[in-house]
Amino acid sequence: MESLEADQIDALKKAFDSFDTEKLGYITVETVSVILKMMGVKISEKNLQEVIAETDEDGSGQLEFEEFVELAAKFLIEEDEEALKAELREAFRIYDKEGNGFITTDVLKEILSEIDNKLTPDDLDGIIEEVDEDGSGTLDFDEFMEMMAG
Repeated sequence: MESLEADQIDALKKAFDSFDTEKLGYITVETVSVILKMMGVKISEKNLQEVIAETDEDGSGQLEFEEFVELAAKFLIEEDEEALKAELREAFRIYDKEGNGFITTDVLKEILSEIDNKLTPDDLDGIIEEVDEDGSGTLDFDEFMEMMAG
């Protein structure tokens, strides 16, 4: 649960409670499928069964709230990572004006200065040294992604 925001947990609690109409403290596996579809999660039945099997530790076919949150977190966090990657890919594409598949460390210095204008030239050199491991003077998307995603 620690990987989710409080508002995400609240939303999951509301969904859980609205489906646990008899207040039994659990929802069925079938209900989980319905909730995930309502959340816009696209998953095959086979993958859903695998994820449920991982989460439903006692194999009861019933998920208590904590198990439900653990299961939903897998989808919510994955979506956030995909969205971040898409945003970073777009930013990278904008700075890779020639479409070479890399940006120069000079361009990276400009980006970092825009993000944080308190960075000194020494700070920037230190960051570049850290991320440009092969000393090529360029960063490909994976290196850029690793640096931006931390």
